[in-house]
Amino acid sequence: MRLINIGFGNMVSASRLVAIVSPESAPIRRIIAKAKESNMLIDATYGRRSRSVLVTDSDHVILSPIQPETIANRLNSEYEDDEEEDEDE
Repeated sequence: MRLINIGFGNMVSASRLVAIVSPESAPIRRIIAKAKESNMLIDATYGRRSRSVLVTDSDHVILSPIQPETIANRLNSEYEDDEEEDEDE
């Protein structure tokens, strides 16, 4: 199981992520509101501005203070590191 840092030491399982998006659009704001109503919202911003929204396969919505590009780069670097380890074995 690979864990991705989403800010302030909070981690999310990489295999459970479906999408990493910006919270700026109206449809994403509606997704956040619905998740909040159904107690499926996890706010990992520590009071800071939400810069990315992570959607999981269990329909949980996670707010993060880190840019979506940064999280995607961390996700990609994790996969590259694992591929290198597989080649070494």
